[in-house]
Amino acid sequence: MVSGLLLLYLIAQCSLLSHAVTVYDPAGAEQPTGSSGSAAPGATLGNIGWISALNAYNNVRLQAPPLPSPMPATSFALTLTSQAQHMAGLSIPQRGDFFGFSIEMSVVEQVIGKNASFIQVPFLNLLATLADRAIDVRIRVGGNTQEMASLVSSLPDNAMITKDNSAIAGPVSTGQTPTLDYTSELLYLLANVSSLVNAKWYLGIPMNDTTHLRLQIAELGDAILGDNVLGYQVGNEPDLYASHQRRPEGYDVQDYSDEFGVMVNGIHDDKQIKNANKLVAPSLQGTWKAEDLWATGYLDAYSTSIGVIAMEHYPDQNCAAEFPDGGFGPVKDPQAVFPNYLTHASGQQIVQPYLNTAGIAQQLGKEFMMFETNTASCGGFPGVSDSFASALWAVDYGLQMAYSNFTGALLHVGGQNVSYNPFTPPPTNLSLFESWTVGPVMYATLFVAEAIGTSNTSRVVDLRANGGNDFTPAYAIYENDALARIALVNFMNEQDGFGSYNVTISVGGDAVGEANAAPTQVQVKQVSIRRYLLAPSVSDKDQVTWANQTFGGRFAADGRLSGTEVVQTVTCNQATNSCLINVPAPGAALVFLSSDAQAQENPKATHTYSTTAVTNPVATETVNPTALANSNGNSGTFPLAGTSKGGANGANHHFTSLSVSWLSVLLGIVFRLW
Repeated sequence: MVSGLLLLYLIAQCSLLSHAVTVYDPAGAEQPTGSSGSAAPGATLGNIGWISALNAYNNVRLQAPPLPSPMPATSFALTLTSQAQHMAGLSIPQRGDFFGFSIEMSVVEQVIGKNASFIQVPFLNLLATLADRAIDVRIRVGGNTQEMASLVSSLPDNAMITKDNSAIAGPVSTGQTPTLDYTSELLYLLANVSSLVNAKWYLGIPMNDTTHLRLQIAELGDAILGDNVLGYQVGNEPDLYASHQRRPEGYDVQDYSDEFGVMVNGIHDDKQIKNANKLVAPSLQGTWKAEDLWATGYLDAYSTSIGVIAMEHYPDQNCAAEFPDGGFGPVKDPQAVFPNYLTHASGQQIVQPYLNTAGIAQQLGKEFMMFETNTASCGGFPGVSDSFASALWAVDYGLQMAYSNFTGALLHVGGQNVSYNPFTPPPTNLSLFESWTVGPVMYATLFVAEAIGTSNTSRVVDLRANGGNDFTPAYAIYENDALARIALVNFMNEQDGFGSYNVTISVGGDAVGEANAAPTQVQVKQVSIRRYLLAPSVSDKDQVTWANQTFGGRFAADGRLSGTEVVQTVTCNQATNSCLINVPAPGAALVFLSSDAQAQENPKATHTYSTTAVTNPVATETVNPTALANSNGNSGTFPLAGTSKGGANGANHHFTSLSVSWLSVLLGIVFRLW
């Protein structure tokens, strides 16, 4: 008989496209897949020193900030017109795929898949869950590591990506990133993802050397991905080139504008690139003002080549904690910055410097995106970036960007050295028997997708509710020129029974010729978090639910929502022309103002990819080769790495891959001998 350990070894070497993954522990015992009831294993693992030392699984639990003083009114009214023509300040029409993801190029193998034959099942499920609400998902593969990436024909041990840290000149604290070598397998991997879920891609063209252009990723992207390529980002954070020692000291907006012109000419001269007018730029981080770059004539010269005007912004940074000797000043206390993420002012302050550029983008007919963002650079703040506060912050921030005429925003995904990830695979030495960890900000993507809807006609307005109070923001969404949904956020944490608030919503009757139009019923969904089924808290991490459904706690997620969806029906008072909505503390409510709006946006059955467990350790049947071609094993022996905003870089990655045909034969033999 073949032992369980041998079978474990064989499966650990396999890499195949997956509709299902078989999960074993070292002894071959059955292991649970991710569910709402699987938090205990993750909680136990989180207490292991080396695991909790990884920021993605830290055990930092902060104290919830006290209730504001003075307290905002906990009962207030919103009187809205039912027609968009009577509502001032509406945004441009927005898309349901407003929130997408920015994935650091160096962690593609771990997050997306090891190669074109091995796609991470939880990643597919997460995309499917969001795409079901947004039609598609926009994903950028790039970041700091795209600048040093080079296409090669092959790599040792059939690897798809490898790193070379020796190319870094100077200390890692300078923010430099390693050289990446990658093969065409990367593009085939992305194409296979798109064949399974409706994923669209932004790819990064390196700009570190404008004398020897490396445009192969665009050439292959067009050839392999076709219409699933949304655009090519040319250069990443050029305003940090000098500080990262990629350009001489004094490198300025004019230098960059001139070099960008070299890139544009080279791209247009390359006849293999069909999307030469779908470039994404300038992707400023904020060191330079956008207006200073526009003053060089940048947009006048290159607007015909630019499809997306892009910026990148994090509201804070935790770099001193990540690099104590990097010259970033004193280490910031997460407890001290915690309240900054529990206020409507945060999103308003982030978008304010970009309002002028948003207007310019509209005039030019361009998309305007926040191309990389999250709670804080250099990995985020443990206890903040992975708490429920980050979910509420992202809901408000996302809707504030939509209201401010951004056309999309990409939440950054790094490695295990960051705490802000929307989702994180387990450490590889646990990947055979532990599942993924889904961060609270992932739930915000579902909320915003359902709030905006799928019609591509939704227009968002900040209602400045409750006298413009920062703790009780509200947004209205008009779809097809009619009021469809209202989003209500409560940043307060319940204390001694105080903190929740009631909103009385009245619709219609405030415009000339408009009759009262209070809906008979209001459909309510809530984002809420409850720790041990007790009082909810903004500092909790694991028990996040969306309409009573959850991805599960740490090491307990397979990318599918579990639990019964709960949609509350609130009967409105026709006599007073009003509907009373309660918003828990903390929490957010999405109010559907008609049964049609609810029916349209209510997610249909999501096609996801299931996981399985060993139930019969003495199975003797062979594996059908067709079924095997759609199955999956576990991968690699490498740690996750990250390069976001100066994050630590992992060692070189090498893998061993087996072909589908050889694996079919191998597993057939194994099961016959078992």
